[in-house]
Amino acid sequence: MVIKSAAKQIRVLVVDDSAFMRKALSMMLEEDPGIVVVGTARDGEEGVEKVRRLKPDLVTMDIEMPRMDGLTALRLIMKDYPVPVMMVSSLTTDGASATLDALEMGAVDFIPKQLSFVSLDIIKIKEELQAKIKDIGRRKNVLMARYRSQQFSRLAGKPSVRSGRREEPPQATPRAVARPLSKRKHHIDIIAVGSSTGGPPALQEVVPRLPRNLPVGMIIAQHMPAKFTKSLADRLNGMSRVTVREARDGDILEAGKVLIAPGGMQMTVRKVGARISAVVSEFPKDTLYHPCVDVTMNSVTDVYGRGAMGVILTGMGNNGVTGMSKLKSRGGIVIAQNEQTCVVYGMPRAVIEAGISDHVAPIERVADEILSYF
Repeated sequence: MVIKSAAKQIRVLVVDDSAFMRKALSMMLEEDPGIVVVGTARDGEEGVEKVRRLKPDLVTMDIEMPRMDGLTALRLIMKDYPVPVMMVSSLTTDGASATLDALEMGAVDFIPKQLSFVSLDIIKIKEELQAKIKDIGRRKNVLMARYRSQQFSRLAGKPSVRSGRREEPPQATPRAVARPLSKRKHHIDIIAVGSSTGGPPALQEVVPRLPRNLPVGMIIAQHMPAKFTKSLADRLNGMSRVTVREARDGDILEAGKVLIAPGGMQMTVRKVGARISAVVSEFPKDTLYHPCVDVTMNSVTDVYGRGAMGVILTGMGNNGVTGMSKLKSRGGIVIAQNEQTCVVYGMPRAVIEAGISDHVAPIERVADEILSYF
């Protein structure tokens, strides 16, 4: 029997109306000696009560439940007992929309329900989930302090990443256009962004602050399942002055247009004559992530060279450091999100520790850094 060290354990509460899901998730998490499931709950109402009583480091929360659904429970938890919450979401369009609502309300990430337990890659999924939960659990105090600060800013009438209220759609509180810093002398032809855990709220802090007349295009590789990226693109488009949509194979990269790689696919770029277009395909298939930030960045560097700008945002692991290293070696510009504002400080850390970042900024200043080159 494995004896767990209580001093290092991340204490998790599992909330789900399915007994199978409660058991499966609990077993998966507790295979890691650094995690202990301190309780389970069958619906949101019981979940809120157990958060109050057990004071976990992290909560996994199903969205669709009887008596009290996950979004209602999340709103109550973030109001009265703020703690990192990971939503458990079905891989549907409705599930994607509800998940994005949850992320705006304060959830830190989500677990795709089907991918969690029925997959040939279950070992990889399990290990990544365990590592993610430990990382987020250890950063609980930092994340919740930032959440409280954002809520205070919102109540004071200032822009914030999350509204904290479902009845306030993102369009109701548009971001101010970024304040350009002193003009920097380096010609940029494309902005390429990579993000993962915590990425959707981070992107909502960056993309809506870009001006309508942004002189170049932007492409984004965000680790998300299929259907989720379409919902994310539509939501960002409604919040932004630039045009945002999920990329289609052959889309031309144009000024003022933002293309998000479809979940489950890879996105690269190709130059034919004077025009550069997006290539959306299944290849390469042998990467852990689809889309893969390294795949996108390598392609961008091959086409744009020193005219490429790479932006690495919150995310787990080191996906992106290889592509960003190549981009930097060709003379491009690299911007990384700082540790304090990341949900998971993995991908930016890898880039920063590799010594290839030109600028490190809190998420609310990333758009400022981008626009300093235009």
